Amino acid sequence: MKLLFGLVVLFPICLLANAAPPTCYSRMLNLSKEIMDSFNTLQNEEPLEPCVEGLPKLYLDIHNYCVLAKLRDFVASPRCRKVAQVGALKDKVRKLYTIMNSFCRRDLVFLSDDCEALENPIQAPTTVRSQLRSEPKEVPKMFPVTPAAKTSTG
Repeated sequence: MKLLFGLVVLFPICLLANAAPPTCYSRMLNLSKEIMDSFNTLQNEEPLEPCVEGLPKLYLDIHNYCVLAKLRDFVASPRCRKVAQVGALKDKVRKLYTIMNSFCRRDLVFLSDDCEALENPIQAPTTVRSQLRSEPKEVPKMFPVTPAAKTSTG
């Protein structure tokens, strides 16, 4: 009976734990992914408007200090009055900049300040980490393994 009572009490607590609000970091990460997806969708649409072609490249790594300047430059680029998606994208970019620069400034850790990496990304940092985890590590051999030498006794 006590076990049943314990389960009844613990179940609602588990539900409340999953309903916790997102952290500043998770909000920035999700919003940057959402912006990248919207930008890629906009770039892949067939009748590409000339103003869309003129938008700066947009690759976001919230761990790179140069991302703040990149966000500012993107918002300051000329407006596309015909394309509503560009206005919505710029609103998201402005929102991310505000979150990074004001609300979550203390929670953010910049791991690099390589502005070139945002212009010409080689590979996303999360992909590199996942590859490092999935590759088997070769253990260095302390002593070389050689075939046993034949000995003659006699």
